[in-house]
Amino acid sequence: MDKNRGDDNRGDESRGDGIRGRAEGTASVPLSVLDLVTVGRGRTATQALRTSVDIAQLAERRGYHRLWVAEHHSMPGVASSSPAVILAHLAARTERIRLGSGGVMLPNHAPLVIAEQFGTLEAMAPGRIDLGLGRAPGTDGATAAALRRTDRLGEGADDFPQQLAELTRFLDDDFPDGHPYARIHAVPGPVQGPAGRPPIWLLGSSGFSARLAGVLGLPFAFAHHFSSQNTIPALDLYRDSFKPSAVLDAPYALIGVSALAADEEREARRQVLSGALSMVRLRTGRPGLIPTPEEAEAYAFSPMEREFVDSWLGNVIHGTADEVRSGLDDLAKRTGADELMITANAHGGEARLRSYDLIADAYGLRG
Repeated sequence: MDKNRGDDNRGDESRGDGIRGRAEGTASVPLSVLDLVTVGRGRTATQALRTSVDIAQLAERRGYHRLWVAEHHSMPGVASSSPAVILAHLAARTERIRLGSGGVMLPNHAPLVIAEQFGTLEAMAPGRIDLGLGRAPGTDGATAAALRRTDRLGEGADDFPQQLAELTRFLDDDFPDGHPYARIHAVPGPVQGPAGRPPIWLLGSSGFSARLAGVLGLPFAFAHHFSSQNTIPALDLYRDSFKPSAVLDAPYALIGVSALAADEEREARRQVLSGALSMVRLRTGRPGLIPTPEEAEAYAFSPMEREFVDSWLGNVIHGTADEVRSGLDDLAKRTGADELMITANAHGGEARLRSYDLIADAYGLRG
C-alpha cells in the first residue's frame, strides 16, 4: 500500500488511503460520524436503517470525513448486527464519503469471510471503504458462543493477532508457497487484477489493541465514548509502541466521542438522558429499545442508577452547538487525537440529524 497515495474523494491534505484528511472548515482535526443504527421505542429497524441513510447523506453533504457502523448482537436498541450489509446499503446511496466498520468483531467471523465481504464493498465503492476490527464479541457471552459455535469464549480474543495476520494475507492475496491457504483467493480481490483494498484499523477500549496497532504501524481508533478513563493511557501506549510501516509513517489515532447538540441546552439534556437510561438498562441486564425523552424524564432512578447516569453523562458532550464545539475542541487538545468520530445516542432520528447539522454549522464544515 502506498502511504503517500492521496484520497481520491478529498481535494485537501488527505493521504494514506483516506486515513488523513480534513474537510473545509474551522475544525482543528477531521470530524467523522459513528452510527449505531439505534432503534427507539415506538420505532422499527426499518425506520432506523432509513435514518442511517439520512445521516450518511447529511454527513457527506456537510463535509464529515467518514462514517462508520458498529457490530452489535442481541441488543434490541440497535440494528447493526451486519455491518457489511449496512455499508453496502449506504454505499449505494452516497457518492464520496468514506464508509467503514467501527468495527467488525474479528473473533466472531472467519477471516476469509471478512476479506470477501470487504473486498466486495471495495469493488462496489472503490477507495471509500475502511475495515475497522475489534477483538471483543460486541455482545454477551451466551450470544458470542452462539455466533462462534464454541463455549471457549476467550479463544477468539487470544487468537486475535493470528486472525488479523490471516485476514491481512487474504486481503493482499500473498500467502507464501507451501501454506495451506496459498491456493485460496478472497474474491473480489487481487487475484482478479490490480485493485485497491480497504485500509485496516484496529479498534479498542484498553491497551491490547493500542499496542498491537502501534507495533504493526496501523491506524488506531479508541472507544472514548464508553471507556474514557483509559483514553490517554491507551493513546500513549499506541504512540510509544508505534513503528513506521507501509501504511503509516507516523501514528494516527481516532477517538469515538459521544456528543449531541440541540437548539437549546435543556433539549440536549433531555435527549442524552434517553441514551443514559438505555445504558443503565443494558448494564443491569435489561437491554431494550431506546426510551423516549419523556420516559427517561419520568423514570425513578435509584441512587446507584443516578450515580451511574451522572458519571455517564459527564462523558457525553452535550448542549448548544457552541457548547459542543468547545467540548470537542478541548477533548482534541487534551488527547492529541488526530480525528474525532462523533456518535449521537438519542431516541429519534430527528434529534441525531439535527445534532450533526448543528455541529457542522458550528465548525463551518463544507462538503
